[in-house]
Amino acid sequence: MIVGYHAPPPGAPTGVADYAETLLAALRRSASPEISFERDASNADLDIYHLGNNRLHAAIYERAVAKPGIVVIHDAVLHHFMLGALSPDRYIEEFIYNYGEWTRHIAEELWRERAACAVDPRYFQYPLLRRAVENARAVIVHNAGAAAIARTHAAADTRIIPHFFEPHEIPDLAATELFRQRIGIKPGATLFGIFGYLRETKRLMPCLAAFRRLHAVLPDTALLLAGDVVSGDLRRLLDSEPLGPAIHRLGHLSDAEFRVAGAAVDCCLNLRYPAAGETSGITIRLMGIGKPVVVTDGPETADIPGAACLRVPAGPGEAAALFDQMAFAAGFPTLARQIGSEGAKYIRTRHSLENAARQYLQMIDSVVNEAAGLTSTP
Repeated sequence: MIVGYHAPPPGAPTGVADYAETLLAALRRSASPEISFERDASNADLDIYHLGNNRLHAAIYERAVAKPGIVVIHDAVLHHFMLGALSPDRYIEEFIYNYGEWTRHIAEELWRERAACAVDPRYFQYPLLRRAVENARAVIVHNAGAAAIARTHAAADTRIIPHFFEPHEIPDLAATELFRQRIGIKPGATLFGIFGYLRETKRLMPCLAAFRRLHAVLPDTALLLAGDVVSGDLRRLLDSEPLGPAIHRLGHLSDAEFRVAGAAVDCCLNLRYPAAGETSGITIRLMGIGKPVVVTDGPETADIPGAACLRVPAGPGEAAALFDQMAFAAGFPTLARQIGSEGAKYIRTRHSLENAARQYLQMIDSVVNEAAGLTSTP
């Protein structure tokens, strides 16, 4: 049996490309000899489509709609992808297809005000997911929040397969200290890190405000911003005022550079609001190596045990809670490391690459058996 495998190519500027390539190798290692996984196969017996909320997935989305297969939803909100891919008339048509003719005025308003789509919660309240999932033979998501969104958009068979963690050798103390020295971190300082593509939904400005407040009372702290800024408005905000000597900027990191930088920080800040149903690969990777991670409380992170991460609420309580969690991590480093250890135990148990590959293969088996009128393998 040939399984077509459709995802952004290796090296594409999206975490989905890295996820898909690593998973593909694991599937090929674990699958029986009767199953062949072929990238971008034009005439497969079954197709797997990896979908995210940007135009890198445009051709994959079109093929998933034209030839239904197993759809892997990495972002359960495709609204921003639609805004970039569709004309005004087609956008309004797509909105009505998802939510009914009585929402036409909402679609027209959202199109007119689309310049605010990166921060306006309304664009996250209308995921525009129906066409991608309603005829899919199965839908795979990474968390309960994404599963709920898919089901409300007519996905018939939705399964949660946790975002995998691929273990690597952790850089040693010498490598991490050299990295810290190179970017100007004082010995013994508590280093917070924000990684990945920097956009408004990662709550960068509230994180900067909380850090500055913390640094004023605990000067032995520092903050690393590592990643490309993908929002013009956010770039202008960052460039409009000096960050200060305790805040350090790096651009895009290679995978090897990310491993060293991740090992060098004492705590990761990885907030998401408004959320798009995504499970953050950065959260999984940093928790997997034992780093305490501050996350936004919500359905996307609900499965993480309370002792395995630090949480802040979305909304009015965010600023105070974020400061408190950062103060805790800086003031009680032993307890923070214990939280990191609990996180690593959880990730290595629930999010192993082998478990993810096994569950994907079970899904393939279930879909094929259903098509043949057989009982699926439990």
